[in-house]
Amino acid sequence: MRLLSGYIVGLVFGLGIAISGMINPAKVLNFFDLFGTWDPSLVFVMGGALVTTFIGYRIVWRRPVPMLEGAFQLPTNTKLDARLIGGSAVFGLGWGIAGFCPGAALPALGTGQAGVFAFVAALLAGIRAARAVLARQG
Repeated sequence: MRLLSGYIVGLVFGLGIAISGMINPAKVLNFFDLFGTWDPSLVFVMGGALVTTFIGYRIVWRRPVPMLEGAFQLPTNTKLDARLIGGSAVFGLGWGIAGFCPGAALPALGTGQAGVFAFVAALLAGIRAARAVLARQG
């Protein structure tokens, strides 16, 4: 059941990303180009996501435990540190340069475009490099 629900959630997410245009890096980059070819349509995508999340969390938090897990898995770190801020900055810069975020790049693999595969390869290499650096820091 967990596998099936994960598949369905991933399918709905991927379809939403595709329909909204977030798998098109040009559309995303135009959203960030405030003084050029600004395309404000992604504001509605993000607004819809915020509304859905707001309502969804209120429904989910009423349950004592998740439907397919024994407990909610919540982050315990609540401090703003250099690792969080640096990671956020790298994420934002990568999104602004490439026009992809990881969540949109994975469904975009279905387009077969070489640029998407290059982005995902770079993403995986970056994850591996970050893990290696963190492992050395102990």
